[in-house]
Parts: sequence; C-alpha cells; structure tokens
Amino acid sequence: MFLACGLATAVLYSVVDSPLVTGLAFAVAGAGGAAAVVIGPRWHAAAPRWAWQSLAVACLLFLGGALVRPWAVDQEGPGALAADAFTVPGYLFMLLGLAGLLHTRGRLPLHAVIDGLIVCTGAALSSLLLLAVPAGRIADRPVLVSALAAVYPIFDVVLVLVLVSLAFTTAVRRPSYLLLVASMSFLLIGDVLYAIIGVFGQLTGSRLLDLPFLLGFLLIGAAALHPSVVDVGRAARLPVQAWSWQRLLLIGPALAAPFLLTIFVSGRSAADRLVLGVGGAAMVALLMMRAVSAVQGYAAAQRRYEHRATHDPLTGLPNRLMLAAEVRRLLTTTTAGETWIWVFFLDLDGFKLVNDSWGHHAGDQLIAEVAGRLRAALPPSATVARVGGDEFVVVHLGDQTEAIAVADRIIDCVNEPLQIRQVEAVITASVGVAGTRLGADASGDPAPATADALLRDADTAMYQAKSDGRGRWVMFDASMHERVRERVEIEQALRTALSSDDLRLAYQPIVDLESGRLIGAEALLRWEHPERGPVSPAMFIPIAEDTGLIGPIGRWVLDRAIRQLADWRTDGTVGVEFWMSINVSPRQLRDPGLGRALDDALARYRVPAAVVVLEITESVMIDPSSVTGQVLADLRARGIRIVVDDFGTGFSALGYLRSHPVTGVKVDRAFVAGLGSSAKDEEIVRAVVAMSSALHLTVVAEGVETTLQQGVLAVLGVVFGQGRLWGEPVGPVEFAKRWSDPYGDQGQERAGSS
Repeated sequence: MFLACGLATAVLYSVVDSPLVTGLAFAVAGAGGAAAVVIGPRWHAAAPRWAWQSLAVACLLFLGGALVRPWAVDQEGPGALAADAFTVPGYLFMLLGLAGLLHTRGRLPLHAVIDGLIVCTGAALSSLLLLAVPAGRIADRPVLVSALAAVYPIFDVVLVLVLVSLAFTTAVRRPSYLLLVASMSFLLIGDVLYAIIGVFGQLTGSRLLDLPFLLGFLLIGAAALHPSVVDVGRAARLPVQAWSWQRLLLIGPALAAPFLLTIFVSGRSAADRLVLGVGGAAMVALLMMRAVSAVQGYAAAQRRYEHRATHDPLTGLPNRLMLAAEVRRLLTTTTAGETWIWVFFLDLDGFKLVNDSWGHHAGDQLIAEVAGRLRAALPPSATVARVGGDEFVVVHLGDQTEAIAVADRIIDCVNEPLQIRQVEAVITASVGVAGTRLGADASGDPAPATADALLRDADTAMYQAKSDGRGRWVMFDASMHERVRERVEIEQALRTALSSDDLRLAYQPIVDLESGRLIGAEALLRWEHPERGPVSPAMFIPIAEDTGLIGPIGRWVLDRAIRQLADWRTDGTVGVEFWMSINVSPRQLRDPGLGRALDDALARYRVPAAVVVLEITESVMIDPSSVTGQVLADLRARGIRIVVDDFGTGFSALGYLRSHPVTGVKVDRAFVAGLGSSAKDEEIVRAVVAMSSALHLTVVAEGVETTLQQGVLAVLGVVFGQGRLWGEPVGPVEFAKRWSDPYGDQGQERAGSS
C-alpha cells in the first residue's frame, strides 16, 4: 500500500507542472518515507533501532534541503548555503545509520574490506577527477559554494564504500535489503546528476532532477515496512567469496577506471595526474593484498578441512583416521628396544541409557565431559582419540607397569559422578588393552604388529571386559580371538534362526502354593542351534541386546506367547483366569510402539489384556526416560499386569515400586534357595511380602525346588510359586498334556497337587 501510494505521488510529481503540487508531492513522499523508517523497525522489532532512526533523520534533512534549494540558489551570502545546512548533516546521519547496520555484522572479513576499497578507489578517482575537481575550480561564485559542490561527490564515494561493504557481507538478500540498496542507488543517481550540472556551474535545474530522491524516499520507507527488515540488521556474513560475475560487475569498472581516466587528465594539471597516479598505485596495492588474502584464506580453509577430517567435532580429539596414522607413525619411527606401545580401547557402559533417557544433548555433554577427564587424567605424552559414538582410544608408550597404571586411571576418572541436567549420574567404562614391543610382535618375533591389528586386539579385549561384568579393564590374549569369532558366529546364527523361525518357547507353570493349582505360566525363549545344540539364553540374550536383535526377537516372543495362550484357552487346556507371563527387555520398553503391537496381538487372537503379565527388570524402574515411564503407564491403562522380575537383586526400593504402575514382584531364586536353612533369607522374603502386601502387589517366588521351600514360603505369606518342584520349562504340547483340565478349575487343582 505504501509503495502504491508512493508511486501515485511520483507520477503526480512527474506529470503536473505546478510548483505547489510538486512541492506538496515531494514533501509527502519525504515525510512518509521518514515516518515509515521510524514505524517499520519498531513494528517488526528490528535492530539496531538507532540506525533506522538515524536514517529517518537523514530523510527529513534531505527533504528540508530539497525544499529550500530553489529559494537558496537566488540568495547571496549565508542564505545561499541554507540548503546545504540541511543536506550535509543529512549525509552524516545517513552514513551513521548505514554504518550501524553494517556494525551488526561484527568485524568485517578482510576480503570484503579489500573488495570494497577497490570499488571505492575507482569511484573516488572518477568522482574527484570528473566531478569534484571541476566543480571546485569554478571561479565566478563564492569559494564556499564551490567547495561544497566538490564535497558532495566525496560523500557519494563514502556511500559507495558502505553499500559495497553491506553487499559483500550479506548472506541472505531479502526484500528489505534489496529495497534499501535500491533507495541508496537512487540517491547516488540524483547526486551524480546534480554533480554533472555542477561541473557547468549550475546548482539547480529541472524538477525531474529531484525525482530520484523522491523514489529513494519511497523505497527506504518500503524497506523499513517490509517484515524482512529484521534480517537487515542481523549478522549473516558470507564466507570467502570468489570473484563471481556479480562481484566483477562492481570490481571490473573500478579496476578499469585509472586507465580510462588517463584520457581525461592528459591535458590537466600535474596535481590531477598525481592523483591519478596515486589512485592507480593504490589499486595495484589492493589487488596484491587481495591475492595474498585469497592465498591465506585458501590455506586457512585447507587447515580447517584437514582438522575436520582428522578430529572429532564434538570433543576436538583426534578421530579414528588420525589415530591410526599416529599408531603407524609410532610403530615405524620409534626406536626398537624395551619400549612398548599400548592401545587402550574404552567403551562407556550405560551411555545408550543416558542418550535415550535425557536426549542427544545430554549424551553429547557426557561425551565432552569424559573427553575432558581423559585429557586431564592421562600423561601429556598419551594420545586420546574418539573413534565412535561412546568409544575412545588411548595410545601410550611405556612398560607393562605403566600400562596397568594408565588403565586404572582411565577406569577411575570415568567412574567419578557427573552432573547431567541437575542430576548426578555415574557411568563406567569397559577397557580393552593391547600392546606390542616396538620392533617386534607380542611373541618376540621380529615382524612388528600393525596399527589395525593393535586396534582390533584392544577392541576384542574391550568386549571381553564387557562380558566379564563391565567397569573393568582386560588385557588382550590370543584366545580372545576365538571367543570373538564364536560371538560373531552366534550373532549370525541367531539372525538366521529368527528369520527361519527356528526359535521356540518353553513354558514353566506358576501355581498356587497352598493348593498346587495351576494359575499361570512363564514363556521362556529357547534356541536349538543346528550344530551346537541347545544354546543357553545367558549366552545369546546379551548378544541380542548388544546387536539390536532383542527388538524383533521380543516382538516374536510376544506374538507366539499370546497366540499359544489363545490356543490353550480355546481347547480348554487352561481356565479363563490363567495368565501368561512374558519377559520384555528395557529396549522394548523404550519403544512407544510396544502398546500398539500388544493391542494388535490381543485383538488378533482375542485374548483379554488382564491375562497377560509383562515381566520387567528392576533396572527399568531407575530409567529416567519419559518414554519408558509413558509406555509402562499406557500398558497398565490397557489392563496388562506388570511384574518386577528377580526382585531384590538390583535396585530394590519402596520408592521405585510406588512410582511405577507395577502389579506384582517375583522373589529372586537366590533368596528362595536358602529358605529352611538361612534365617537371613527368610527375613528378606518376609520383608518383601510385607512391603508387597502394603502396596497390594502379588508375590511369586521363583526357583522353588523342594517341598520344604514351598512350606516356608506359604508360612511367610507368599501365595504363588514357580520352579522345578512343579516341572521344568517344556514345549506347548507337553505342557498341555501335563496340565490339561477336562474338569475345569477343580481338575486343575487335582492335577497340580497329584
């Protein structure tokens, strides 16, 4: 709307030949532009506000100068300078405002300054020799008037410098920026037109000479009113720029200026030729500086790229590429002898839990903290590198005693508590250590070890440390390769078994301790390897968790167990209150889609949610993840029961049970085994029963193997039991044969107690 009204005013100014009308049109355009420059930045909260206010003052001063000039040219004495009294301060305020916008970009890049000076030097030479000097030499008017006529082109040169600097430091050229540049360009056009007539001794002319200023008022007002005005004052600098064709459109004419101006100054005074010579020399110096700047910029960029290629961006530590190069250098350049090179490969235990629970920002904070601790704790001669998400490698030269000390120091510095989002967290590290004597392999043979072999061996030892219990270091030995190979084979075979449907479920009964009546069963995963035979869950479950296979395996177990429960309910093997207990991993509980997968299975097999029990580990209750807590709440809201497995062996606490939607606990077999012989175990079970009773939780005792244990548990108040006393885990056919109930619930009771 502002532009539309402004264009109508410009047309009126151009067409109507009436001093009153044109004067009013010009005044409206100038005042409107100044008002817009004040209102727009305030409306859009553009910064810096003072820079725009300076431009508004400049608009008003220019307006005053343009309106007074027709009267001032006919005056003598001080009155002849009335228009200049407005215009000169106007230039100062305009340059101040533009400098304020330029200041927000911070320190100007050297290449932008040099390019701006090249354009400015070319413009200065042209302005001085073609406009300023001729205007200043006119003798038939007051000296001060001629001097001021010569000053205006100098203002324009400074304006060119500021505009070019603004252009060379603006990354995003949005409408407000383009409108502002267009406004200043019209101001330059108007000044050049006045400078041209000034060469011939004229101070004013046709009213159309003021049309560029009127258009400048309109464009700067539109620039201030457009929403993108907030971007004009933001620091968004361009990187080092090549001399693209757009930039050459500005720089090319400036470079040609000294050569073209020789035509005009050939008959001029020695002073003019001196100015041209100095300007040409300045051009050459600036070009040389630009070349040096380009070379230095390229070298600096090359160093940055090399650093990025060889260092971790988060911690600033060397990455795997640089680490391998450093190990190779040490192996090939260090003098052989009794010195050993040691490689420590460490992996943070529990890092994924932190990352999943508090987010990637917290994970990055943890990584950076560990990196800082390692650098502070280890000798300056040691090399610390980050080679993966939560994996670090330390390289150190020394004997075995020093290597052990370094390994202990790594474990200790990582184990110290750290603050993550105002919460104190403790993590551990599993460290694998591998070394070789320089100039020989580990067996003393003359052939040296390779960098890849050392890193591989340290990585192998690290996995052994994890298998041994985490939070420790392990020295590599050759037998570990066989264990790693076995682990890889098991992983591949497990993937094949999952895709080929070779896994199976076994079911162990859960009974009422007093009557022996069957009330539920736990589904337990079993795997029969085609060559190894039965593989213990203790062996393949940790591998499944480490490799991410636990997710698809867990979904398979849920589907098969619920389908089996539906089959038994349909053929009468179990009663309507019989429940199926299924283990779920912490990784599954961090999956928001778990509830949806259970809904699908329950709907597909027409099984009520109330007869499905999910067993979780105690570690899940200390997981601060909002996702885990929400998944548990959603599961409980569906009517699914949640039981804490192996209760009493981990993070048992009344607060955890109260803050999670659990419905029961399973007493770990370690406490059941001592019943009848250990008073301490009896007291522990008694406490669990009392606590569970207060919280209205069911209690199931695991690992019941004797009638003595059954009797003690019943006396202590435990209602349900599970263990070998009632049968080993068996397949679905054998389970149905053993526990089929042709007589209903009473038949179950007789079958269970017989």
